[in-house]
Amino acid sequence: MAGMTTLPLAPDELLTTTRSVRKRLDLDRPVPMELVKECLRIALQAPSGGNQQNWRWVVVTDPHLKERIGEYYRRSFTAYAASKSFAGALFQDDPARAEVQRRVGASAAYLAEVMGRVPVLLIPCLELPDGRLGEGNQAGVWGSLLPAVWSYMLAARARGLGTAWTSLHLRYEQQIAELLGLPPQVRQGALIPTAYYTGETFRPAPRRPLEEVLHVNGWQGES
Repeated sequence: MAGMTTLPLAPDELLTTTRSVRKRLDLDRPVPMELVKECLRIALQAPSGGNQQNWRWVVVTDPHLKERIGEYYRRSFTAYAASKSFAGALFQDDPARAEVQRRVGASAAYLAEVMGRVPVLLIPCLELPDGRLGEGNQAGVWGSLLPAVWSYMLAARARGLGTAWTSLHLRYEQQIAELLGLPPQVRQGALIPTAYYTGETFRPAPRRPLEEVLHVNGWQGES
């Protein structure tokens, strides 16, 4: 597939340095639509349940529409920041993790303020028969979309773009659907800000050791 130049990233480096980019999104540098389309063409190669390929991709670049979406996102973030589940308020009994979470919370707050100014907002969606999400576990439904979104984010990273997975806008999913003229059978899955990033590159993030989260042959299995 001919396309724009990609960064010289080995697969493992690509996978371990595709970070959530918030404060380092370049708000002033335009992103060519053809570059976004190239990333989406990569995303379309992801697996889809039953090969339905019922994903739909809404790319928003109009300043007025982005501003409106940014307002809804900021409103939702304000409620989230006041909740007990806010990233910046977690792990207060662990000083090391609390400091990391404080930085995460600060960067999330920054993104909420500038979301409407990010050059490209991507809203990945699923088209469902009646637009209704079933009761209970929805892993099978969203499993047809989320791998493709991650492929988009990896493809963007490989092309010098930064992204972040966000979903707070879904608090106002109906309002945003009306704003963008989405038909009722289309459900939104995420909001992916996309922009060039400032600085040189990214490093792998600190993570809990595998031994703390691995269970072999059952919950009590040895790791």
